[in-house]
Amino acid sequence: MTGVPASAAGGASGANGAPASAASGPASGAVSGAVSGPQNGGKTARGGKIAAAAVNQASVWNVANLLTMLRLVLVPGFVALMLADDGYDPAWRSLAWAAFAIAMITDLFDGHLARTYNLVTDFGKIADPIADKAIMGAALICLSALGDLPWWVTGVILGRELGITLLRFLVIRYGVIPASRGGKLKTLTQGVAVGMYILALTGWLATARFWVMAVAVVLTVVTGLDYVRQAIVLRRQGIAERKAASAETEA
Repeated sequence: MTGVPASAAGGASGANGAPASAASGPASGAVSGAVSGPQNGGKTARGGKIAAAAVNQASVWNVANLLTMLRLVLVPGFVALMLADDGYDPAWRSLAWAAFAIAMITDLFDGHLARTYNLVTDFGKIADPIADKAIMGAALICLSALGDLPWWVTGVILGRELGITLLRFLVIRYGVIPASRGGKLKTLTQGVAVGMYILALTGWLATARFWVMAVAVVLTVVTGLDYVRQAIVLRRQGIAERKAASAETEA
């Protein structure tokens, strides 16, 4: 019933001049807000979802993820270089070392870039640890297969890496186990030790790499045990917090 007087008032006031906006403004604003508001809001919401989806899709192809993809691509190339000419040609081993070094360097930067520039994606969360384990596992297995590194060393390092990764997934419902300084030092020491074994070193350098690898193995075991301790504490705290929350709800 208010629609007719509003339009009539708008027409009369329009003829008189200034009062037109005063008489028609509120009514037309209310009507347009009631009629067009939900439609525009719906369009905006739908457009926002589509735009957000487009941004999320595009974000997969960021610098951090491209570095992770590069590491994954380097793995088969590294293996081919390591095993070329029966695996004992110094030139091929030097090229294999270069591929391994590039993979290790990109490992240092991709995570930092993702966190610093808000480039974290679900793909990166999954692909990054896979790329890390793939290049290190490929190097260790190749070295053991060629007789340069005892198989038990490869077993200890890979067993620890896979075990801790599985442990993180098991306790993720209670929280995230953060990377410790010891874990970062372990990764650096492993990279240096494996890199020295990839190169065809002789003399005192060959002796030095043995001790660097020994330090890497010790750090691997010690940090692995520390992560297990953190996982146990995290699980106990999570269970206690759930029990406390359940008790408060019942009360």
